[in-house]
Amino acid sequence: MHIRTIRYNDAEPLMNLIREVEAESPYMLYGAGERKPNLKKQKEMIDRILKTDNSTVLVAELNSSLAGYAMAIGGSSPRNQHSVHLVIGMLSIHQGKGLGTQLLEELEKWAVENKLHRLELTVVSKNYSAIALYEKMGFIREGTKQDSLYIDGQLFDEYYMAKILA
Repeated sequence: MHIRTIRYNDAEPLMNLIREVEAESPYMLYGAGERKPNLKKQKEMIDRILKTDNSTVLVAELNSSLAGYAMAIGGSSPRNQHSVHLVIGMLSIHQGKGLGTQLLEELEKWAVENKLHRLELTVVSKNYSAIALYEKMGFIREGTKQDSLYIDGQLFDEYYMAKILA
């Protein structure tokens, strides 16, 4: 598995990966088919991120195919530019094999190199494997968003989690 920064020519493979991850995972913000992918907008997003010092997308590549991603979207105002919001996804066949750990380790290296101070995310309270990964990587729970998401006819809480970098 090779972790690297996204490239312009990854727009379509990333769009397809996100679609697959959303179809497989019950805990992503968008469910199967809810997001309407658009290659032009995907390319614009990659361009915007590559031009921003406090945002990035890392992808995990296996045999020339994308298997997972970690997005870090930096704050846009002077008061929160030190902070990034994370979104992580991977194909289910790669879960439990250390890919999430690798993505988060590389993301943290990138954040330190870019003098960022805070990594933050939200996670569905029933997504036990993701919570275990985040806690293993040093994230702490800061709060709960009660009844935050409505998934398959049921309300779910989300946890706010964050890691402060030295």
